[in-house]
Amino acid sequence: MMIISYADSALSVLPPLVAITLAIFTRKVLLSLGVGIILGALLLTDFAVVSSAEYIATTVSQLVWKDAALNSWNVYILGFLIVLGMITALITVSGSARAFADWAKLRIRNKRDAKLMTMFLGCVVFIDDYFNSLVVGSISRPITDRYHISRAKLAYILDSTAAPVCVISPVSSWGAYIIALIGGILTTHGFTDSGHLSVFVQMIPMNFYAMFSLLLLLCVAAMSLDVGPMRQHELNALRGDLFDASKGQPPGATTDLPEADTGKVMGLFLPIAILVFATVYFMVSSGAEALASNELPFSVLGAFENTDVSSSLFFGSLVGFVATLGLAVQQKVALSMLLRGILVGARSMLPAIYILLFAWTISSVIGQLETGKYMASLATDNIPFALLPAVLFLLAGVTAFATGTSWGTFGIMLPIAADMAMGSDSTMMLPMLAAVLSGAVFGDHCSPISDTTILSSTGASCHHIDHVMTQLPYALIAAAISLVGYAVLGFTSSLMAGLFCCSVLFIISIVVLHFWAKK
Repeated sequence: MMIISYADSALSVLPPLVAITLAIFTRKVLLSLGVGIILGALLLTDFAVVSSAEYIATTVSQLVWKDAALNSWNVYILGFLIVLGMITALITVSGSARAFADWAKLRIRNKRDAKLMTMFLGCVVFIDDYFNSLVVGSISRPITDRYHISRAKLAYILDSTAAPVCVISPVSSWGAYIIALIGGILTTHGFTDSGHLSVFVQMIPMNFYAMFSLLLLLCVAAMSLDVGPMRQHELNALRGDLFDASKGQPPGATTDLPEADTGKVMGLFLPIAILVFATVYFMVSSGAEALASNELPFSVLGAFENTDVSSSLFFGSLVGFVATLGLAVQQKVALSMLLRGILVGARSMLPAIYILLFAWTISSVIGQLETGKYMASLATDNIPFALLPAVLFLLAGVTAFATGTSWGTFGIMLPIAADMAMGSDSTMMLPMLAAVLSGAVFGDHCSPISDTTILSSTGASCHHIDHVMTQLPYALIAAAISLVGYAVLGFTSSLMAGLFCCSVLFIISIVVLHFWAKK
């Protein structure tokens, strides 16, 4: 069938815009994504209904079977979700989650400590954003529930310690991907004096959004700066309604499971520790195999650059599942309870899987529409050079918001940012690349069709749109601070001036939020 290109047309933005707007106003995520998919298919096929149906059928089938082979990335991620759901349910039925909550109650004495603990775990588990959101969510949920912290607040903590931490950590799936991208860009433009890792480290303080969103989260957790929709969710949680039960069970919820009386704290810690170590092992192992097949020397960073993230997550989760099941059997949990936990755990992930499949489908449609290329082309017009870091931050944010992918935005926008820097002032290369990274994470935070957003709400067992709307004010505050910082950096060519300006604005924002939250 004939596919029409929209790389030069504003119509390419229409399907994601319609899907996101409908999701926010109707709160029906699958319906909204479905409308966006259909509209995109009609545009691509020049509104030929039969061809549109064929295109959608082909796109959906390619989610699991592509180029006469299994689409391993998607299949492994879906398998990881299901297995992690079963692990979480087994930890619950074994009584280990309750035992951990009782144990932590003696050490974590208030809501602030529970929130800070969750944030700490989110910063420590930095190997991958999917892994971060789901694993930290399952560990922290018993504690945050005990202290009546809303699931929306938990989702915000998970999301704000997933991508922002991963994007500034070189030893993570994000860091490895970014280093590989930037390495190719720098080599293309003749920058061979500095190592790619050292360049990545130099860019960390230039990633304003990642740093100030983490600092903002710290203040929100420590000072209870609950504003906007988050305030209502926290008030509901104090009354015992952690996730607005009137809307039904959110993805990942397993509240209807019985709990054994023989649970031990080790039944939660040991499986999760095994899961983490097994996943890291498989990431390094698959990366080492890729290096060996290309006859390259082994290094940890090189292994992470070449790792197979999805298969590592899946096989790591299988090892974690076996460990969890073994411990539950050792604790003499009844077979009927184990079987029920496995079934309920797998079923609890189905809502998240449905949303993820729809999000992947609309992402494919948006890729065919070349929405990202159209957004990137807006940066090539005559814009004063001093404004380019701020403009690139905004465009990367809008692109990630519309497409639902940070990594796709990196791939599109980073080469363009490098070309613009080389055409004007090569000394601004790294700040402009950092502005793209920063903006992409901001857009990813705000987008209802972002897989990271979806999995953060799943990890917290929070209704998806509730997470989007409660996180949005905080994301916008961090983005506004970053935008001004990039404008100052552009006009002064001084990182210290940009950081100073951001710091002043951040302090003012915290003071305003404090008074707003106390009203």
